[in-house]
Amino acid sequence: MFSGIVEEFATVVAIEKEQENVHFTLTCSFVDELKIDQSVAHNGVCLTVVKIFDGKYVVTAMKETLLKSNLGLLKVGDKVNVERSMMMNGRLDGHIVQGHVDQTAVCVAKIDQQGSYTFRFKYLFDKEMAKKGYMTVDKGSVTVNGVSLTVCNSQDDCFEVNIIPYTYDNTNFHTIEVGTKVNLEFDIIGKYIARIQSFNL
Repeated sequence: MFSGIVEEFATVVAIEKEQENVHFTLTCSFVDELKIDQSVAHNGVCLTVVKIFDGKYVVTAMKETLLKSNLGLLKVGDKVNVERSMMMNGRLDGHIVQGHVDQTAVCVAKIDQQGSYTFRFKYLFDKEMAKKGYMTVDKGSVTVNGVSLTVCNSQDDCFEVNIIPYTYDNTNFHTIEVGTKVNLEFDIIGKYIARIQSFNL
């Protein structure tokens, strides 16, 4: 479980395809603190550390993960938002994030607000999935590339988020432009509420 408060971004230093899997080698400041089998969110995708060596670590993404996220688009040198799993004795600064990406979205607008940025993201809307909680609501929470954010101007197939300078500089939001594909995880609480309501209890 994660909180959506990104620690930093890691840099992709190698990519190796093995059958339908892809092994990503990355480096970041806390590599020496990692352990094999530890879960780390990468652009919001929970992946398991499988190897650590020479200040680098390796995680593996399988076909399903590559199809539902933007990890398959990564190139050597790209920056990836990373967060280690949440400690249960700490504060929940963001919201409950599982690291299970629901789908991708595309940036359709990036507006400089003279001190912050507004990003608009558009995603494939499915009415049946929306009934199950796969949607956004104004002032609700959404995870974009692993970053816990508050939704603004929620519509059926798009929403906006406002990014402060610290988040812009210290996550890969500063690399997002119109046309960039990002990972979305909708709020798990909304999904549970929608599921319960479907039973008319």
